[in-house]
Amino acid sequence: MSTTEFIDARGAADLVKDGDTVAISGNGAGMVSAEAIFAALEQRFLETGHPCDLTLVHSLGLGDRDALGTNRFAYEGMLRKVIAAHFTWSAKIQQLIREDKIEAYCFPGGVIQQLLREIGAGRPGLFTHSGLGTFVDPRYGGGRCNRRSREELVEVMHVDGREILRYKPFKVDVAIIRGTYADTRGNISPEEEPIDMDIHTIALAAHNSGGRVLAQVRQIVEAGTLHPRFVRVPGIFVNAVVEDPAQQQFYGLGYDPSICGARRAHLAQTTIAVPDKLERRIIARRAALELRNGASLNFGFGIPGGIFGVIAEQGKSEDLWMSVEQGVHNGRMLDDRLFGAASNPEVIVPSIEQFDYYSGGGIDITFLGMGEADRFGNVNVSHLAGNLIGPGGFMEIAQNAKKVVFCGTFDAQGSKVSWSHGRLTVVQQGKIHKFVNDVERITFSADFARKRGQDVLYITERAVFRLASEGLELIEVAPGIEIDRDLLPFMEFRPLISAVGQMPVGVFE
Repeated sequence: MSTTEFIDARGAADLVKDGDTVAISGNGAGMVSAEAIFAALEQRFLETGHPCDLTLVHSLGLGDRDALGTNRFAYEGMLRKVIAAHFTWSAKIQQLIREDKIEAYCFPGGVIQQLLREIGAGRPGLFTHSGLGTFVDPRYGGGRCNRRSREELVEVMHVDGREILRYKPFKVDVAIIRGTYADTRGNISPEEEPIDMDIHTIALAAHNSGGRVLAQVRQIVEAGTLHPRFVRVPGIFVNAVVEDPAQQQFYGLGYDPSICGARRAHLAQTTIAVPDKLERRIIARRAALELRNGASLNFGFGIPGGIFGVIAEQGKSEDLWMSVEQGVHNGRMLDDRLFGAASNPEVIVPSIEQFDYYSGGGIDITFLGMGEADRFGNVNVSHLAGNLIGPGGFMEIAQNAKKVVFCGTFDAQGSKVSWSHGRLTVVQQGKIHKFVNDVERITFSADFARKRGQDVLYITERAVFRLASEGLELIEVAPGIEIDRDLLPFMEFRPLISAVGQMPVGVFE
C-alpha cells in the first residue's frame, strides 16, 4: 500500500517548515525544475511570511536570471543560508549575498551531489581531493562567500599520507524533485526530461535524514504502467506528489522527444551556428584544433559552447565522444540557456555518476571558460568583479582532466577586434584586464595542476598561452598582433616568452 500523498502545489508548500534545510534539483533554463512547487512556496511566503529561515541547497544553477527557479527563494527572511555551486541564474540571490543578507557557501557541483549521497548513506561526510588549493580549501576561505558566513563546513585531513578535504554532513529536511510521471504508488520516472540530474541522491538524503520528499510531475499514471528501468526514485522515498499538466521541458518550451532520446530528430539540414561574434568564433575554432578523435571530451558553459557549432560545421560529431556534467553524452549538444541538454543524445546518466567519472580522471580533454588568469597560471571563474558566480562543475573537471583548454577573450568590457587582409586588428581595448597578477579567488589551482602533470592551454582571440613550470608562457599570437603593442601593455604581468609561433590563419577566416 502506498503512503504517498497526491496533493496540489500549495499543499506541498505547506509541508515546508520554518528553519528547514531544503535541497532542490534543476539546471539552467528549467530542466527538471519543480517550478509549480517553487511558485507555491514563494506565494505562501509573500502572503504569510512562512516558511522562513530556510537553508537552500542545490548543485548546479537553475533559473532565468529574473523570477524563476532559485529566484523564487530570493527573499530576505525566507532564506537564511544557501549552499550551492552556481549562482548566475539568480541575480536576486547574488544581491542578497553581496549585501550580507544571507549566509552563502559555495562548493563544487559534484561535491554537493556526492555529499548528499553520503548524507543519505549515513556516512561521516565526503572525503575527496576535489577543491584542494582553491577557494573552498579552508586555508583559502573554506567556501565562505561573505562576512556573514562563518561556519566551517570543510576541513583538511590526511589519509595514507595524502592530503584530502572532508565536507561535513548536515540534515536534509526537504527534497524537492521533478520527474515526468509518477504512478499511484509514488514511483517517479524522469523519462521525458532532458536530464536526470541528482533527483535520486536528493531524495535519498532527505528520506534517510527523516525528512520529506516532494515530487512534481507532468502526469500521474496507474501503478504498473511505468517501465521499471525508467523509475529513478522509488515510491518508498516519496511523501507527496504534485501533478502539473502545464509542466514544460524547458522554460517556455514544450516537450521534444528528441531531447530525452525517445525519438531521433532529422538533423542533416539543421545546424548549430558557429558563433557570430568574431572573438568567440576565433576562440572556438582555435580550441577545436585541440579535439582528438576517440578521446573523452568535456565542454563547459559559456565560450566553450561555441565549439559545438564548429563541430557541427565540420561534421565531426560522429568521430568524437563528448559529454557535459549534467550527464549527457554525444548528440547535437545545445548551447547558451539550454546548455546541458542535447538533441539525439546517445547516453543520459545521472549527473552524480558523471561527476564520479570526472573526479576519477576519466576526461582526456576539457574545454572550459576563463574569467581571469594570473601570473602563476591560476584561473578564476567563480568570483568576478565582487560578484559570486560559482564554479558549477568546473572544479572536478578542471582538476582531474588530463588536458585542460581554457577559452576566454583576452580582455573584457568593450574589447573589439577586426579581421581583414590576413591580419587581426585591435579596434578597441577592453576596460577590464583578464590577465592579472593575482586572481580574485582561485577556482583552478596551477600548483595542483603542475603536481598532477596536467597539460594546460589558455586560448584567447589574440594569443595562446600554456602553463609552464614557472608560470604562463606565450606560445602563439594572432597574425597582425604585436606582443609589445597589443598584449603586454594590457597584462598585469609579463609572461614567459621564448619561441612564439603564429595562430593558424584558418581559425580567423
